[in-house]
Amino acid sequence: MSGLFGATSTTDEVLSGVDLKGKRVFVTGVSAGLGVETARVLAAHGAQVVGTARDLAKARVATEVVRAGAADGGGLEIVELDLASLASVRACADALVADGSPFDVIIANAGVMAAPFGHTADGFETQFGTNHLGHFVLVNRIAPLVKSGGRVVIVASSGHRMAPFSLDDLNFESKTYEPWAAYAQSKTANILFAVELDRRLGERGIRATALHPGGIQTELGRHLDPGMIEGMLAQINAALAAEGKSGFEWKTIPQGAATSVWAGFVATADAIGGKYCENCHVSHVTDAEISPISEGVRSYALDPETAKALWARSEEMVGERF
Repeated sequence: MSGLFGATSTTDEVLSGVDLKGKRVFVTGVSAGLGVETARVLAAHGAQVVGTARDLAKARVATEVVRAGAADGGGLEIVELDLASLASVRACADALVADGSPFDVIIANAGVMAAPFGHTADGFETQFGTNHLGHFVLVNRIAPLVKSGGRVVIVASSGHRMAPFSLDDLNFESKTYEPWAAYAQSKTANILFAVELDRRLGERGIRATALHPGGIQTELGRHLDPGMIEGMLAQINAALAAEGKSGFEWKTIPQGAATSVWAGFVATADAIGGKYCENCHVSHVTDAEISPISEGVRSYALDPETAKALWARSEEMVGERF
């Protein structure tokens, strides 16, 4: 079943015939883009979705489509969460733990990309603090709620390949800040987090995986200069043309969210555990020179020792042990 899907598969195609009635799913970032689409298709198949948003008013408007399409007992609850504030992360997690209702799947979807240099409320570089550390604390605090046989799906990016990963100077205190390098660092951290989380939760029958959703035009690109994007696409298309291939095409939002729901509900758990997925399948490891739109995950992003070291460093940074 899982081998039927690819880069152009949509969420509806991936979940065709899949009954999620009785499932409870936690999805971060449901105020726009992939988060809204993920919540929509899950609720349409009967799942109870708990979605997070920094701006609750914006999220309520954005998720009207989710409530309108909910079926077979599916629905959506929105809770407040600002991943750039550990106080907010802990308050959100504490409320969920106090409620005690279990989750079948966690989808860590929210994030920022190529942001100008800045810091979270706790003093961490914005992208690393939001994309990795916020989810690191949140997921670990609510992990006891995940049922045996459950899954944790972390939305990473092929952007992890834009720069090598180092545990040195994660806050860019001594090296020059470059938005894409910081983004790459945070996305590599997402993948490494999934690797170590999968190892730790495996004894409870819970699997964790990371994924690249594909190139999609969403609010995630709010910091990008349109001219720069056009220049990058021109270079990519020229290279593709030289190889006799057709030009690059953006994925639609339903295509972009497809790998998240595939990894959460369709793929074989043992196949995706501790792995990196894209285009609705497990990707291959390569350290060769490849184009920005080619498939492949760097070996440093799946290295178990680096994953353990990042976990320890993350605990030091947030002041918690998990």
